[in-house]
Parts: sequence; structure tokens; C-alpha cells
Amino acid sequence: MAVRGRADLHAHTTASDGMYAPSEVVRRAKLAGLSAIAITDHDTIAGVDEALATGDELAISVIPGAELSTVTGSADIHVLAYYTDNNDSLWLERLAWIGNARDRRNEAILHKLQELGIGITMSEVHEAGADKKGSVGRPHIAEALIRRGVVSDMNEAFAHYLGSGAQAYVQVQSVSTAEALIWIREAGGVSVIAHPGLYGRDELLEQWVRDGVQGIEAFHSDHTVQDAERYRVFAEGQGLLITGGSDFHGERNGVSYHGALGSSGVELAVAEQLRRRAASQRS
Repeated sequence: MAVRGRADLHAHTTASDGMYAPSEVVRRAKLAGLSAIAITDHDTIAGVDEALATGDELAISVIPGAELSTVTGSADIHVLAYYTDNNDSLWLERLAWIGNARDRRNEAILHKLQELGIGITMSEVHEAGADKKGSVGRPHIAEALIRRGVVSDMNEAFAHYLGSGAQAYVQVQSVSTAEALIWIREAGGVSVIAHPGLYGRDELLEQWVRDGVQGIEAFHSDHTVQDAERYRVFAEGQGLLITGGSDFHGERNGVSYHGALGSSGVELAVAEQLRRRAASQRS
């Protein structure tokens, strides 16, 4: 029997830099008519259990995931990890190590901002987060800049200060993409390169394939139709999984960061492919 419905395989909660609690993200996914939602917070699985419990209540499938901050040479690359064994102590230690690298990056960004005459403190950054227990990242720093009146919205914050090549940009000193792919596989999970169109580094695609990546996020809120087709064709030719998601974070000051839930995604059958791939790796 065919598996029908839509799945959004990329969403964030207050466990990292999203605006809504895991349970609320799942509720919103249900209201959006989705059959499945993946919780993929940055370098943490802290929101997964709450999301799974709400999914059971609302009869919507919740896919456990995380979005890892990695580097390939001079490029910051995000890798989505699905269906890892989140009781694996080594996997949890590795996630914590990556999270600590994010903390070091945040401090370096604040130092650069201070050199520019913008004295944002870490306490202000934490105040900008909806969940003080969640991992802190650039969107929280952007929110602090907005509250200070330095910029008007999230997009301006990234364009002028926080995005690649901007005045206060700092590359995260984290795990290499190749090693992260090994970590995900060792934890029984499935690895997918997130939003490749945002990197402008398509020459790296074949390297990631050689390193063992298992899928490409062809469909993403910030991809053009041409981007999506290019990555779909590439993934299909390499025998990789073809995934997609909105990269939902919610709205900050009326500006949507990436896309609304369900604005990009795939057929539910793809989520089932991810589950089966992970299961086969553990058998």
C-alpha cells in the first residue's frame, strides 16, 4: 500500500533557535495538514522527546532529528541527522562537543561586535531566546541586535553582521563534515546535506558523496525551482535520498526566518525511506 501524505523534514524549536516549543511546533504541523514533521534543532536532540509525546497525542508522525554544524574546508555546512539512537552515550557526547563549539563561536561574534562599537552581552543574547535551556546561535544574537535597535529585522542582521562574509561573521570551529557523517552512521542515523543551495559550493557535492552522505535536501524554502531540480537530479543520479523541508523557525518581529511549516517538504513516503534506511543499518 502506498504511503500518502506530506512531510516537512526540517523544523526548529525553542530547544535551539526556533520561536515555538516542540509541542507547539507539532501542533502547528498538524494544523498545517502535515502527516509528519521532523524536529531538527541545531546540535541538540533536547526537543525530541516532547515532540514525540505530542505527536502521539495528535496522531501525527514525529521524526527525531538534529542539524549538525560542520565544516568542509572554509565552508560552514549543516548536516541533518535522522533516526539516530538518542540513548547512545557517545552520540550525546559528540552532540555536546559540537554545541560547545557553537558557544565558542557566539563569544567570538560578540567580541567582533564589540570591536564595531556594538556592546551586546551574552546575557542579552540569552534574554533574546524563548527557552534559556536551548542551544544559542546567531538568530538569538540577531534578536539582541534588533532589540538594541541596531538593525530592523533578522535579514538585515545577517546581511550586515552575522552572515557569511559580514562584519561580525565567525566560522564555527567544529567537526569536519566527513567526520560528522561517520558519527551519524555510528549512531545508527541517516545523514542528509541541508540546504546546499545556500552554500554556493556545488563543487563539494561529489566530495560529500565520497565521504558517505546518504541524502540531499533538494527542496527547501530558500531554494529556487531551478535549485531544487538540480539537486534532485544530482541525488537521483548518485542513488541518494531526496529530502525536503521548510527549515521552520517561526517569525521574529513579523519576518519569517526561512519558511512556514509545510511551505517546502516531500511526500510521506520519503520519511518512511529514512526510517527504513536507519532500521537496516542497525540490523
